[in-house]
Amino acid sequence: MPKSAAQGQSARTAKEALQWLQSHGSEATRTGMARFAIPSDKALGVSVGDIRMLAKQLGRSHDLAAQLWRTDCYEARMLAAFVDEPALVTPKQMDQWCLDFDNWAICDTVCFALFDRTPHAWAKVDQWAGNTEEFAKRAAFALLWALSTHDKAASDERFAHGLALIEQAAMDERNFVTKAINMALRAVGKRNPALNAAAVAVARRLAASPDAAARWVGKHALKEITGASVTKRLAAKH
Repeated sequence: MPKSAAQGQSARTAKEALQWLQSHGSEATRTGMARFAIPSDKALGVSVGDIRMLAKQLGRSHDLAAQLWRTDCYEARMLAAFVDEPALVTPKQMDQWCLDFDNWAICDTVCFALFDRTPHAWAKVDQWAGNTEEFAKRAAFALLWALSTHDKAASDERFAHGLALIEQAAMDERNFVTKAINMALRAVGKRNPALNAAAVAVARRLAASPDAAARWVGKHALKEITGASVTKRLAAKH
């Protein structure tokens, strides 16, 4: 079956985008990824700033994002997160991409730049929180973290449920999961005074846990969400 004109254009654009990325890569950037625990075996060494610049030039395209994701190139997948159209992203696509996550940077970028803007985001927080795969589970809490920052209309009840998921998962000892859980707890605790109080209660319980991972999550979150900066900012919201 012949491709549609739009599909053909996107395929050409994906090829051209990959060529652009290749021409803007550097060995120094690629080597430096190791300092941030990002594997470079599928990377070209292009800075995030350059990827964002290219995304602005290309504009939004759901088909182009699919083409880019299939390349399995680190920078092309980062670019896919910036050019995809949130309204066209399906739950099936989210699950497929989530299973492809193999590092924290791709996971977090997709959650913050794309997935949290879809109508399926909250359902995926619930679903992925029960996943046993490291980066799929991280995605649940990276997405909750992103929603805490970007979903201004969400009810406190949604975030209260998120806090319950955090408390249930906090004993996960895997570094990339633990850090995302911690960041999600901190983000919810900074959203408003009521959620701050709820997050502080969770953090205190975790900080007193006999489990080392849970204690780490609780203590690190507690330090920020009871700190002067957060307390002052939330007091101004009353």
